[in-house]
Amino acid sequence: MPISANDTNRKSWIEVPENSDFPLQNIPFGVFLTKENVVTVGTRIGNHAIDLGALQQLNYFEGIELTDDMFMQDTLNDFISDGKKTWRLVRNRIADIFDQTNPKLRDNPKHKDIVIFDIADVEMQLPVLIGDYTDFYSSKEHATNVGKMFRDPENALLPNWLHIPVGYHGRSSTIVPSGIPVHRPIGQTLPAGETTPVFGPSRLIDFELETAFITTDANVMGEMIPINEAEDYIFGMVLLNDWSARDIQKWEYVPLGPFLAKNFASSISPWIVTMDALEPFRVPGPKQNPSPLPYLLQKGKHSFDINLEVAIKPEDAQPTVVSNSNFKYMYWTMNQQLTHHTSNGCRVNSGDMMGSGTISGPTPDSYGSMLELTWGGKNPITLNDGTERKFINDNDTVIMKGFCKNSKVRIGFGEVSTKLLPPFVRK
Repeated sequence: MPISANDTNRKSWIEVPENSDFPLQNIPFGVFLTKENVVTVGTRIGNHAIDLGALQQLNYFEGIELTDDMFMQDTLNDFISDGKKTWRLVRNRIADIFDQTNPKLRDNPKHKDIVIFDIADVEMQLPVLIGDYTDFYSSKEHATNVGKMFRDPENALLPNWLHIPVGYHGRSSTIVPSGIPVHRPIGQTLPAGETTPVFGPSRLIDFELETAFITTDANVMGEMIPINEAEDYIFGMVLLNDWSARDIQKWEYVPLGPFLAKNFASSISPWIVTMDALEPFRVPGPKQNPSPLPYLLQKGKHSFDINLEVAIKPEDAQPTVVSNSNFKYMYWTMNQQLTHHTSNGCRVNSGDMMGSGTISGPTPDSYGSMLELTWGGKNPITLNDGTERKFINDNDTVIMKGFCKNSKVRIGFGEVSTKLLPPFVRK
């Protein structure tokens, strides 16, 4: 079935500002709360949120097999469970409804009033009920930088890294959408030169520039997803700030890896950009040497040219861009990550989220964490307001943005913007 929604000649009868992340060719999916306190599944065109639940009630999806309440829910899980054919049918239909040549909704003011909202008048929610969250460690540049800092610089990558997409299980209970502040965590750390740990607020809070992909129901327990089918089970992508407490992490991660240093908060952008929308931006990934084992071997273009940016905004100052990176630098692809994840028979469900791992590029200005940008705090960054940062301060807001662009269209993710608050004090 062709992806007619991607036709770059289409224009919408809804005004789309120049350089918007959300032209008619994007059609991401999310969940929002209206001014009337109604939660609905929706999409976005320009600066307008579209109530898909209202569209369904008004029979605009006639002819597509959907359960009666598919879009009148507070998560996208059921829609994602319906699979790739349904996703494409719905996305193509939305593109038709809002095409400037289609008068059906365009010339019906009563329906438009029910369906279309100014983006400033809605409150974005977590788009899916995330049952499980896995975070990978798939940027060769990032893994090499961390290895140089904490281990032997001559053997920065551990022996397994070039053979498997390394990952660990995160915590879905503390994943929040953009705009929800997070608190500086309290935990155990080992001060320099000491042998006894102390308990108190983390002093080294860091962002991690990541993306994440959302899956559909992929397999039954015991079944592995073949590499050539993996992409069929990936619904779309979001931006991910996987917050880290570096001092807690350093003390706790041996021998079992990340724990409390990571699971206190992860922030995502609220609109899921579908793999169909990203189709025009496919690129080959980095050459993999040694060649992966046969079950992970794939040919062709399985990475995506997604420009990524991180800015830090102090409470009363303008933001300063501190990193510009790109998803195409990732060594292991999403398909390889998902195939490896299921290679032991692990079940993957609708709404599961898989983090890419920190995305660092080949140059110092493209590193995806403060740990790398300041090289462990040795080289502080000066912000536009003249203040310095080794790591993230209380009341700083970290803003991540991402978009793809070619000569015909720009497809973006919006942003994930999160303020870091002081430690939570129970009243």
